[in-house]
Amino acid sequence: MGRSVIIDGSIVYTDSSEILSNPGFESLLREYIDILKEKNSQLLRTLEAFRIGDNYDVKHLIEYLHLLTLRNIREITTIINYVNPDDLAKFVESFYSFWRNKHRFMIKKERYTIDNARKNSIFFTAVIIAEEFKNLVRNLYRTIMKNITPDDTNIIRQLPSGAQVTFLVDDIEIPDERFQSFTNIPTVWGAIFDPPVIFYTKSNKRKGVLPVVEKEILSQIKLDNKEREWFLVPVLVAELLVYVFVHREYLSHAAGLGNLFQFANIVDIKSKKTSGVLIFGLPIERIPDYKTEWKNGVVFKDGELYVGVIPALDENDYFGYMKKTMLTLHNLIRIDQGRLPVHGSMARIVLKNGKSGVAMFVGDSGAGKSETLDALNRLEEVAYVDVIIDDMGSLDILNGRVVAYGTETGAFVRLDDLPPGYAYYTMDRSIFMNPDKINARVIVPFNNYREIVTPTPIDFFLYANNYTEVHSDDERIIFFDDVEKALEVFSAGKRMSKGTTSEEGMTESYFANPFGAVQRKEEHHKIAEKFLRKMFETGVKVGEIRTMLGVEGYEKEGTYLAAKTLYKLIERM
Repeated sequence: MGRSVIIDGSIVYTDSSEILSNPGFESLLREYIDILKEKNSQLLRTLEAFRIGDNYDVKHLIEYLHLLTLRNIREITTIINYVNPDDLAKFVESFYSFWRNKHRFMIKKERYTIDNARKNSIFFTAVIIAEEFKNLVRNLYRTIMKNITPDDTNIIRQLPSGAQVTFLVDDIEIPDERFQSFTNIPTVWGAIFDPPVIFYTKSNKRKGVLPVVEKEILSQIKLDNKEREWFLVPVLVAELLVYVFVHREYLSHAAGLGNLFQFANIVDIKSKKTSGVLIFGLPIERIPDYKTEWKNGVVFKDGELYVGVIPALDENDYFGYMKKTMLTLHNLIRIDQGRLPVHGSMARIVLKNGKSGVAMFVGDSGAGKSETLDALNRLEEVAYVDVIIDDMGSLDILNGRVVAYGTETGAFVRLDDLPPGYAYYTMDRSIFMNPDKINARVIVPFNNYREIVTPTPIDFFLYANNYTEVHSDDERIIFFDDVEKALEVFSAGKRMSKGTTSEEGMTESYFANPFGAVQRKEEHHKIAEKFLRKMFETGVKVGEIRTMLGVEGYEKEGTYLAAKTLYKLIERM
């Protein structure tokens, strides 16, 4: 059956018998019993009454469960050989947990509409169907348990039991002849989350740098979707239209896209040219001329189109591969356009005295970019921090000034270095990935699309140094006197690894940007020098901020002290 369970959203579930008689329920039960057999679990003794040789009569077991929705176990002992109530209760409880540990998605096919009233009606109906299904699953579990064992508890827990995410899909034709071999793939145009949404994936770190290969690839890949394995999620990365094809086993990462990027609408699909493509979860045998160096992903330059492919391997089952491949596509396109892609964060920091400044922090994962912004937001003197870029943006020159554009409407935040309360503060709108692991992450929306694509002039352009230990406020932020020194520091891209990737210790990454910049280093360097010179000419303060996030003992205090210093600089503007 796989990790992802698809629930048919076209059915209005009104009775528990509709769940028990559903082929999906039988498949789920068979899968669970097979797992118990592999483990030689003690829970199998519950099913002795249903045993036939080395197998079990699953249909008979389902009929028995159906009877338990109507009558007490003691009343039906004459219908089948004795089943120990205590053992059966443990079996049902464990099976219920097995279901809840699945990634659960409801798919509801609805025609996309630009009419807001009609769209709201579609969402309202989908919410009701999802709620009815969730309540029915809970009630089925409770009714069966009540008829197995005496109910002597006064506590009821409303455990998440239904669809974690409901996707609204439609058959929307891509107006691009290059996708002729991609057929019958439903397009996701809307999503409904039922928080807290928690997914456990098989990997929790990203490895390596995506190679860029010039190769005609799109015409050699066929996704016919006969097995209903694929979904298309069209998204806007800044204003760029990117088509993301996701295998059903990786739908948790498609859900993550909903919290990170703007879903493209039908107008975008019909009016914008295709900027990039990502195929997530393609078996390696279906990747033409596959090479082992592509195992963690590859980007093909197919004519003018960039196509990212993430192979279906357990080590790639991490949202970082989804996000970073998308951003690599974005950055390669920006370099082709002569714009400067920036791996960093940017925010407008507004003080309570009315003064404000726009600061951009450049740095690789774990450098302290998001953490510094969070620290600024907690300073008493700061009215608010308006985050415009969380991880990736691009610079352009508009009316003689350097301006920045964002890419994402959300953030893929590492929880380990943030205040403990942050996870709970965002729980009602976030997607949590592996919250019990090192490098635990949360995908949380933080801004609206219109603001991130509006050009924003910058005041500070700072490299986030997380490894230099400093003790004086004068050393927490330093500014460069010339372009050459700035280019040297930014190009080196030094940082102390914080366990967010497979790297350890002190590392270097060209311009702290392994997502396109390093693959197009020569072109990128010319663009970077041009933009830094423009900053010096126009009064943008270019320097380095010491976050000390990688210095032992300063993981929390370092970003606070750096934020305090930046606040004082803005106050003096």
